[in-house]
Amino acid sequence: MMKTPLMPKATAVWLIEKTSLSFEQIADFVGMHPLEVQAIADGEVAQGIVGYDPIANDQLKREEIIRCEANPAARLVLTESSTPLPKQRSKGARYIPVAKRTERPDAIAWLLRNYPQLSDPQIVKLLATTKETIAKVRDKTHPNTANIKPRDPVTLGLCTQTALNEAVGTANDRHGGPVPPPQPLDDAAA
Repeated sequence: MMKTPLMPKATAVWLIEKTSLSFEQIADFVGMHPLEVQAIADGEVAQGIVGYDPIANDQLKREEIIRCEANPAARLVLTESSTPLPKQRSKGARYIPVAKRTERPDAIAWLLRNYPQLSDPQIVKLLATTKETIAKVRDKTHPNTANIKPRDPVTLGLCTQTALNEAVGTANDRHGGPVPPPQPLDDAAA
């Protein structure tokens, strides 16, 4: 992905007003379509947007503009910032609605029964649960053990079939080959 300047429309407004660059050059620099840039120049779009000076904000050098004005085939290059970028924050834990949280032990029991090759961290990631909850379901020390009925986490809406397939595939690779798929149970046996 190409880096674009801060406030691309406002930067485009400034470049249109203050330079003789072509619409294509401006469009390539700000990450817009040339027709959008032309619409800004015609006053159809971005009315009331104050131009944002990329030179004053250290995103572009005056020499770079002069170079591109002299050669219509040349493209503007964003100046590398000396300011360090902030660290990317992780998304955090996936949110599970309160109504679905009581169904997690059922899903854990189903995964433990049908896919024993899955590791605890994989189950944690799939169901947004904790290793402690998995251990309690496995050891039958969960406070709700009497009411836990193994149910498919995909049908419960706790994970997607794609995510489950990927986790099982990874676990199978780690254990050296595919494990036979679980046999469907009759309703009477469940």
